[in-house]
Amino acid sequence: MSEPAGDQFSWVCPSCTRRVPTRFAECRCGFQRQELPTAGTEEATVAPAPSGRSPLVVVILVAAIGLGAAYYFFRSRPAAPPPQPAAAASVAPVQAEPAQAPVAEASDTLVAPVTGNIMPTRVPANDASAAAPAPVPSGSIEDVVGAALPAIASIDTGTSRGSGFFVRPDIVVTNNHVIEGQSSVNLQAGGNKYTARVMSASPSVDVALLQVYNPNPQQPTLRLGTAANARPGEEVIAIGYALGTLSNTVTRGIVSALRQAGGVTLIQTDAAINPGNSGGPLLDRSGTVIGINSMSNTRAQGLSFAIAIDHATALMSGRTVVSTQTPLEALRQATGGPSESESARDRGAARFEQTVQAIARAGDQVDANWQRNSKLCVASAVATGGDRPWFALYVANGVKTAVSNAYDCFSWIDDMKGSANQIKDRMEQAGEAARRDDVYPGTIRDIRRKYKMEWTGWDR
Repeated sequence: MSEPAGDQFSWVCPSCTRRVPTRFAECRCGFQRQELPTAGTEEATVAPAPSGRSPLVVVILVAAIGLGAAYYFFRSRPAAPPPQPAAAASVAPVQAEPAQAPVAEASDTLVAPVTGNIMPTRVPANDASAAAPAPVPSGSIEDVVGAALPAIASIDTGTSRGSGFFVRPDIVVTNNHVIEGQSSVNLQAGGNKYTARVMSASPSVDVALLQVYNPNPQQPTLRLGTAANARPGEEVIAIGYALGTLSNTVTRGIVSALRQAGGVTLIQTDAAINPGNSGGPLLDRSGTVIGINSMSNTRAQGLSFAIAIDHATALMSGRTVVSTQTPLEALRQATGGPSESESARDRGAARFEQTVQAIARAGDQVDANWQRNSKLCVASAVATGGDRPWFALYVANGVKTAVSNAYDCFSWIDDMKGSANQIKDRMEQAGEAARRDDVYPGTIRDIRRKYKMEWTGWDR
């Protein structure tokens, strides 16, 4: 039996009908090529096609199976839910913020810029694409107060005391009622003493500006903000000189509301504003001035008001607010407080007390001189019913001079009368001013007794 020989590149195994490359002498089934008949001995015939499928058919079959499997796989997956329709409050598209757009107010969310009639979009704070909010000052209240205190000024007008604060080394802001009727005042801030003149004042908004003579270029100052950004619940700090003498008086509270009073914007707060604190700054937590401490309602606990710093900024720019009422008058009317005449009476009594207090200090010096020398030079003195023995000098022939060889008593008596008459003139002027302010006579007498300056001759 003869098997057909292969072509020049392969040969056909007669045992398994496989084609074997000519370089192999043995088929995988074990048949040896040398067992084939040699060419020419028998007629060569073409080997029959193998019984298996051709390689092309196999490739097509495998591809068809793969496509079928893929089709089955994707058909068997659960269908994705269809997109939900947009809700009624869906976010409208917003144009990108231009490079020079103003910075948005710092808060937990930012409002994107809008154009045309597009509504503003609120971006959640945790959105990575949202702009970072402005940094919140990390300093404690102690840090804020410590930085502000050197810029707080004590104001002494000679008849009253109050507070103010430096906004420039040569400019101090205060309330108008602190310096009312004065042209120059004395200042003290951070251990430094200054003299200043009243540069500009606006009684209708109760704000005044003082210009400092020979300012110190290193004088600490405060940064001015705006009351427009104040929010109810925001923490604020009031600083000043309580009673005009107690420095570093600090009170803390929150903003209750922004109110309009006679055309003036007021910040209502529960931070205590004590007498003497008037004119001091109301600070936010960053140490920025948002108001000027002005007044408190004594009939309601925790009800105080500061004038918006915006009015001082306007005054520094040469602009003033025209108001038919002062803030104090408008608040009294709104809260049912004392009338303007009652307030004028109270202010008159306060001025009279401050004047008598200063006169009493001068009277103490006359007292000391009298006690040292009256035993040598005073033979007798009438009883005047007054609080001080030297008031006898005000009575004609009220003091009889003794003769002393060791001392010139007549000259001493003349000097004592000169000092006593100066005090008498000041007391009479203060009493007349109090009566013009309609201060009650009983109040005047009580104040004189308080400082040991009572004498019946004052009312003649």
